[in-house]
Amino acid sequence: MSTRRIRKIVESQPTVEGAGVRLHRAIGLGQPEEYDPFLLLDDFRSDRPSDYSAGFPWHPHRGMETITYVLAGRAEHQDSLGNRGVIGPGDVQWMSAGSGIVHQEMPKGDARGAMYGFQLWTNLPASQKMADPKYRGVLASEIPQVSDDGGTLVRVIAGNVNGVEGAVRDVAAKPEYLDISLPAGRTFVHPTTRGHTVFAYVFEGAGRFGDEGGAPVGNRHLVSFADGDTVSAHGNSHGVRFLLVSGKPLGEPIAWRGPIVMNTQAELRLAFEELDRGTFIKHAPAGK
Repeated sequence: MSTRRIRKIVESQPTVEGAGVRLHRAIGLGQPEEYDPFLLLDDFRSDRPSDYSAGFPWHPHRGMETITYVLAGRAEHQDSLGNRGVIGPGDVQWMSAGSGIVHQEMPKGDARGAMYGFQLWTNLPASQKMADPKYRGVLASEIPQVSDDGGTLVRVIAGNVNGVEGAVRDVAAKPEYLDISLPAGRTFVHPTTRGHTVFAYVFEGAGRFGDEGGAPVGNRHLVSFADGDTVSAHGNSHGVRFLLVSGKPLGEPIAWRGPIVMNTQAELRLAFEELDRGTFIKHAPAGK
């Protein structure tokens, strides 16, 4: 059994998306194949409503999935399938765009003005890019938690920890998505599948990863790992909280522009032509 060594550490970068939402991007800054099957990771934590209140008005997606995880505040959601609702603290929205969906996401801060969360984009394999869209809302109460006597707490959004299976299942990339709170001085070791892409994103405190011998990794930093059988993390003086995400690479060509991710430039051009012609949506809303 070998512990995965750190491949690279990157700091998320400020960017603006939607109608003017200020956020930090950790994945999506380089080549799209770098974190295959993951395309983008955005950190939209802010205490200032002016950073996020413009939101993400109606926009299309095709050929990929979005996973939105809210920690504070809420996000109001509507889509072309007829779904609508609110994602609150601890909730997850897992949307598979498939052949095409149009939706909007409008963030609202809590009483303090805080809006905290993350959005991860996962690529779909060619065989599923034109499948029917799917939308799943997972409430905080439906996400299992695993704890130990040392105070480590793991929210299992997808994947398996000590025999406890996550709330989100049957997803193309076979992902693992864990929210891990690790107290000071504690070590967390987790098995990983060889050949899978694995990364950690720190959002509270600081910790050491891999062989624990390097400098501590702090807030808004992403650690990507080389191949191996396990991931190891160690909490520093104030502990560390991080997302641990893994998935099976697709190894397929990527043609990506804006909200649409296909395999070829021809498929990408067709998608935007269909948007112009009004033929983009292939799946009728519920009840029609």
